Amino acid sequence: MSKKTMDPATRLRHAGNDPTRNRGAVNPPLVRASTVLFDDLAHLRRASARPFDEFYYGRFGTPTHAALAEALLALSGAQGCVFFPSGLAAIAGVILHFVRAGDELLVADCVYGPTRGLCEQQLERLGVSVRYFDPAVGAGIGSLIGDSTRLIFCESPGSLSMDLQDLPAICSAASQRDVPVVVDNTWATPLHCSVLEHGAAVDIQAGTKYLGGHADLMLGVALCRDDVLPGLRRDAQALGYCVSADEAWLALRGLRSLDLRLRQHADNARVLKSWLGEQPEVRRILDPSWPQDPQHALWQRDFSGGNGLFSVELESLSERELAALIDNLNLFGLGYSWGGYESLCLPFSLSQRQYGDWSDEATYLRFHAGLEAPADLLDDLAQGFAALRALRGGGA
Repeated sequence: MSKKTMDPATRLRHAGNDPTRNRGAVNPPLVRASTVLFDDLAHLRRASARPFDEFYYGRFGTPTHAALAEALLALSGAQGCVFFPSGLAAIAGVILHFVRAGDELLVADCVYGPTRGLCEQQLERLGVSVRYFDPAVGAGIGSLIGDSTRLIFCESPGSLSMDLQDLPAICSAASQRDVPVVVDNTWATPLHCSVLEHGAAVDIQAGTKYLGGHADLMLGVALCRDDVLPGLRRDAQALGYCVSADEAWLALRGLRSLDLRLRQHADNARVLKSWLGEQPEVRRILDPSWPQDPQHALWQRDFSGGNGLFSVELESLSERELAALIDNLNLFGLGYSWGGYESLCLPFSLSQRQYGDWSDEATYLRFHAGLEAPADLLDDLAQGFAALRALRGGGA
């Protein structure tokens, strides 16, 4: 059966694995290495000339990394991938590959805080001009591209406010000016949105999140078109980026169940969103996969599934009221990241946003629906809201 016609679920189970290479072992082995020994000088010379094509030196990857790369390429349709030690490192490495001092970078206004921090604290210091654009700009991005614009950075949906970008329209307009588009596609993963097919040059994944799926690894991945791959590989190696074989092995393990986990995350999230939408303190659900979301039609066009990450806008809560709600949640952990088996709840601010309908008189919470029984999660939420209402004098 051709890999192109194979169902994604089947690809996830088998891609990157060949038991005949592993003496029959059903899973690729974990290979840790720094030094690699060569049989003779000729072999060393060949490997040195093509360090990305052979087992050459641990920083360039081991057979474990090669197995993960093979699986990710089968899932995404990319021509190659480059590994980084975190999602933010992947974002930094990709951007630094494309821009130089004097260049302009256009960035969707919905990107998450560390990306904005990279732009404002590091790139501008290096002489790169950063301009944020309305995530809803669509084909209008063409009017923003100037002579010094070298790259467009999208995050769709944004992992806090959940704004979508019309990626096919943005990529089409950018291609007319020969400006590449790169996308932080961590929310959807390549399973649910193929940004490369939409015209992006690079699909950036924080493998820390859904690809790994168990909240126990740090990994960034840049899935690339073939015209981007050689230069990005070269630059990433020059900056010393590398990933341990342990992280690569854990990510490959997590990848095998990606579709099943995302389906359950999405099912649990629907139950939570339905309940939250009925609470008087909740003004709106922020999630394009939610049928009432104004961008739902765009999500249906470009995405094949959802997951457990969504946000809500509540009426303005004092710090004491917010603490009463959050501190009385037992199953929803209070912490950063998402994509693991566990449920999370995190307050956030949109004060840096330049575009969109974001109120200063509101409280925003991001939820990650984990893999617990949804009835237990609802009980936990009810407990938190009851504590909030008791503090306000409304009773339990």
